[in-house]
Amino acid sequence: MKAIIVLIMAGFLSLFGGDLHLYSAPNADGKLSPTVIEKAFEANGFVISADTEMNGPFTKQFGKSDFSIFNLMTVIPKKEAASLVKSHPDGGIFVPMGVGIYQKKGENDLHVSVLTAAAMKKIAGFDAPEFAAIEKNVMAILEKTLPGAKHTLSADALPAEGVLLSRFVRASGADSWQSDKDDAEMMIEEGLKPAGFVLSNFTDYQFMLTENGDESPFNFYDTYSICKLKVIYTVAQTRPEAAAFAPCTLMVYKKKDADEIVMGFPGVYNWMSSARVEDPDAKAVLSQAQKDFEAVLKSVIE
Repeated sequence: MKAIIVLIMAGFLSLFGGDLHLYSAPNADGKLSPTVIEKAFEANGFVISADTEMNGPFTKQFGKSDFSIFNLMTVIPKKEAASLVKSHPDGGIFVPMGVGIYQKKGENDLHVSVLTAAAMKKIAGFDAPEFAAIEKNVMAILEKTLPGAKHTLSADALPAEGVLLSRFVRASGADSWQSDKDDAEMMIEEGLKPAGFVLSNFTDYQFMLTENGDESPFNFYDTYSICKLKVIYTVAQTRPEAAAFAPCTLMVYKKKDADEIVMGFPGVYNWMSSARVEDPDAKAVLSQAQKDFEAVLKSVIE
């Protein structure tokens, strides 16, 4: 009977919950930390691409932080990511994927937010078995690592106000792809800083796909972890769970059998929809970030 109840409850949550898994774990003694979570992911086959502490930058730029802990962790589910990207190249928007970790000052609970498999499917625009496998593994790790944690799903997502996956394509040939790649990535990197973006991590995912001698269908596959401090700080005032979307992953790749370089990232409309961001200031900085990011990529293809 217990198993039946668990299955029914899981079905109930999937039908009526939102796009984010939310964990709240007792942490008055401070024993739980981003480092503890990081080690748990590493011990279970994930690659930690970044674990960025945000309180220092918040305080330096804005003079204060309401949090005792606010970390943006990005992780790569190594096995699932490889098969996902090979079968569905645009799945690279989740390589790495975000894990938001936060605790407000004076609060006794540590919180963790991650995307559901259903949200990954919705954002990517396709379904893949890897989404469910990633979700299962992430949930198992967090439930083991956060003793006594309460698990909920976020409230139903708001209607999306724009495209969930922003995608740009630049022509490239079999003989010119290397120079095209260099030009495209140089323009991306040069365009980010003037627009106020920070490149928090870069992943040569092609290396990971081929490190064991495996064949890759790509000439190259790179991902950038990109964030804008003002966006993260402003949104965190009302919706800290949106940290699951930060930093944003920009995929840049070319398949060997294609004549184009593809660039894409999850749009800020995911933040507004999945994390139910309705605060006018937060929506304003998100909308501006979308425009600025699109302008950088448009300059690459024009």
